Amino acid sequence: MTSTNHTDDLTLRSKECHIDGEHGADEPPADGSRTLPYKTLGYAYIQNIDDPTKQYLVRTSDTTTPEAELEWKAPAKSAVKKAQGVLERHNKKLEKQQSAEEENRRQHQAALERASSIVVLEDLSLPQATRITIANKDIKVGDEHQKGTRVKVCGRIHRLRAQKHATFITLTDGYGHLQCVLGAGNLTMSRDALLMAQGTSVAMYGELRKVPQGHSAPDDRELQVDFYRVIGTAPSDLDSLQNKVSASQNQWDSAMLDNRHLVLRGDNASSLMKLRATVELAFIGVYREMNFTKVSPPALVQTQVEGGSTLFKVPYYDEVAYLTQSSQLYLESVLPGLGNVYAIEKSYRAEKSLTRRHLSEFTHIEGELDFIEFDDLLDHLEELICAVIDAILTKDEMARFIKVVNPDFQKPSRPFMRMRYSDAIDWLNSQDPPILNEEDKPHQFGDDIAEAAERKMTDHINRPILLTYFPADLKAFYMKKDPSDPRLTESVDLLMPGVGEIIGGSMRMEGYEELLDAFRKHGLSEADYYWYSDARKYGTSPHGGYGIGLERFIAWAV
Repeated sequence: MTSTNHTDDLTLRSKECHIDGEHGADEPPADGSRTLPYKTLGYAYIQNIDDPTKQYLVRTSDTTTPEAELEWKAPAKSAVKKAQGVLERHNKKLEKQQSAEEENRRQHQAALERASSIVVLEDLSLPQATRITIANKDIKVGDEHQKGTRVKVCGRIHRLRAQKHATFITLTDGYGHLQCVLGAGNLTMSRDALLMAQGTSVAMYGELRKVPQGHSAPDDRELQVDFYRVIGTAPSDLDSLQNKVSASQNQWDSAMLDNRHLVLRGDNASSLMKLRATVELAFIGVYREMNFTKVSPPALVQTQVEGGSTLFKVPYYDEVAYLTQSSQLYLESVLPGLGNVYAIEKSYRAEKSLTRRHLSEFTHIEGELDFIEFDDLLDHLEELICAVIDAILTKDEMARFIKVVNPDFQKPSRPFMRMRYSDAIDWLNSQDPPILNEEDKPHQFGDDIAEAAERKMTDHINRPILLTYFPADLKAFYMKKDPSDPRLTESVDLLMPGVGEIIGGSMRMEGYEELLDAFRKHGLSEADYYWYSDARKYGTSPHGGYGIGLERFIAWAV
């Protein structure tokens, strides 16, 4: 076929619209092509309403001809007449909708013009308003027997419901929700009131009162508004907040991700951020009780911790630097001067993997303990996790949130199950049928147990598991060998039901020469790590530590 004929063929194909009554669909991703035909001719007409040159081709399946051999034919006259009727009804419906929308716009514009003459003024004879946030719960609330405190609350409109007798607004300020009631009249008829929309920031004034019997509102109270002032407007048209993001949308849609800053105004997302802050503060509080010292290691480094393939390279003047993979080596280096230490910093991994286990940037909680044995490290991890969960659950708001999003969550009980890597291999192979490795073969010593298999085991056992003594070939260069079996390391992963690994840790190499040998074996420059090896050269000690991904910890809780 010549180039000209090929172009003509493509042009012809672009003018065709295909309808397959048996295998087509009247919804995306159907597009009228041969491979994605529509189901009905009427729907095809509607989709091509602005293209009168379309050539419609249909086919109907039968029981004697294979689908691939069915011919595309022009539709019958009766089918065309029926489709034209569908199109006409569609056009009339559109015209009716457009007419209604236009009438609504006209009425709204007229209402705005009338509202321009309405001025909402504060009644200066009322008591001066006390400025509060919604979190203030000790404010006097009125009822049928007493007056409540007149207050001023600043926030943004979270929900708005206009009724004939009143307009109900749910106000949020980041500290909670407050129902505000604007009685019918100037308060609801002013231009500002008519333009209020989700996201509008306002200052509301009025009396706090108990919610009438038989009704409900946050904290069983509401604000009877007597005056308001709009601070910042928000769109109420096609660009409105609810048209940008909504709880009903898939949170992983590109539009939702691009508008993450708006998603964070929602109840679930904002509660999750508060939980994150609570978790971080809980770790800080528990570490303080354990007499750990907080350290802030650098983010720009010139050494690797978890392997060179996952390093983000950064130009650093005339040298090369990297974004840190972990603060562990720095924490080890300050143990002699500070005792047990911890850090809560960002870590970075250049792993281009879109999985629940991989983040390019994450918050890393890391601890290092001096003068301990391996069992001491395991005991510490149990104590740390249980103490942090206890601290979080003392916060009523966070306990309620966890209960809502994860009703089955139960705080872990001690002691945690302790299982050696070799026992995990035996457990996986003993199942009926066996849980296979990533090559669809039975697990054997030396396999890196995949997430799926690890999750199946943990969820089946349904207990926190301290999985220990991994093969040295699977672990980092700095991990201490098991004195009774040098093939193994004194290493540990803490596995939690529902999420899998949330902690990885180990005892660290103590011997100076052993560490230098590890550098050479892994192709690392001894000179670049002189400050790390000096901890062994100048008075070594048995020590160990771990890292916790904050995001993964939260994923387990919720």
